[in-house]
Amino acid sequence: MEFIKFTNVEKIYKTGVTAVYNLNLDIKKGDFAFIIGASGSGKSTLIKMLYREEKPTKGEIVIGGVNVGKLRNRKVYKLRRKLGIVFQDFKLLPKLTAYENVAFALEMYGLPKSEIRAKTLKALDLVGLKEKAKSYPGELSGGEQQRVSIARAIVNSPKLLICDEPTGNLDPDTSLEIMKVLEVINDLGTTVLVVTHDRDVVNKMKKRVILLDKGTLKKDYAKGTYDKNEKL
Repeated sequence: MEFIKFTNVEKIYKTGVTAVYNLNLDIKKGDFAFIIGASGSGKSTLIKMLYREEKPTKGEIVIGGVNVGKLRNRKVYKLRRKLGIVFQDFKLLPKLTAYENVAFALEMYGLPKSEIRAKTLKALDLVGLKEKAKSYPGELSGGEQQRVSIARAIVNSPKLLICDEPTGNLDPDTSLEIMKVLEVINDLGTTVLVVTHDRDVVNKMKKRVILLDKGTLKKDYAKGTYDKNEKL
């Protein structure tokens, strides 16, 4: 059964630009998929519609039985509590330690301190940074900062982890390490979607590859690579 289902989805911005056109796509629970394509192919718009930063102009997007496009604005937070989102620029709070950055996501929900501590340390341990819990972002490497942002995204045990160019600022070896962390998270049952331009990462991981071109689904490989002829 599909966990995420796009049905005849279109997104037309007020400028008149059509970012996504007639998109039909099914993603099953537990999938790990790369979303690739040239700049302007609709990748960012696709994921923004998943966490409801944007609404589809036409069609339906259903996540876990919930029609995301028809969610009332006051209920969007309930959707986002079930999602984890990782960005290229980490978005860590510089004056908070790694532990505090991760715990902050749980403090907003008013959980007991003991539960916050247990979940935060578990998330940091999962990304291999438990020993750096007291370090500030400025004391961490780029790869370590991204691991903290991943820990923050998964600390509430989301059903879906969305990663927008998570290795864009990292060197090749560190990028592959981040992908291995995401693979571990996926093995634990979380559905993982990764938007990327990183050809090497896609080719080495050999996961599902969804290729967008001018807002449409061009190719969908079960275990794919980044074709040499495809534009980045």
